[in-house]
Amino acid sequence: MAPKSEPQVSDPSDNDYSMDPIFHILRILPFSYLRPPKLRLKIPTVNLPSSMTVFTLILLTYFMVVSGIVYDVIVEPPGIGSTQDRFTGAVKPVVFMPGRVNGQYIIEGLSSGFMFVLGGVGIVLLDLALDKNREKSVKVSFASAGIVFVVIAYVMRFI
Repeated sequence: MAPKSEPQVSDPSDNDYSMDPIFHILRILPFSYLRPPKLRLKIPTVNLPSSMTVFTLILLTYFMVVSGIVYDVIVEPPGIGSTQDRFTGAVKPVVFMPGRVNGQYIIEGLSSGFMFVLGGVGIVLLDLALDKNREKSVKVSFASAGIVFVVIAYVMRFI
């Protein structure tokens, strides 16, 4: 025995289903004489930035993060501090905020961020000095500048 076939009922959620004849006229009439234009649009091409541009943006972002720019914007600390000498009474500038482990002056954050970036650039220069396709004088220049940058960044953390 064959299965019974049920009559198909149109779904009320169908887009073409409507009881209103004016809706049909408004929906069909404009498209009977209007045609969409034939456009020849070109897809815009986006050129990727160079590797040096990406490196510079990442290095600047790293500098801003390790310098504490977010802290400086939220807390708004002074740029530099000052203290009065007990013996002479002269006012001397103070770069590092005394007595607060979680606080910093703006100049303190920027100088420490610069030292971190200087050490990182030194390591990059040392890596560039290992390239076999460069001339020997360029390799020596990269290596010596890289060593100097890393040593300066390392020694400045003790001062």
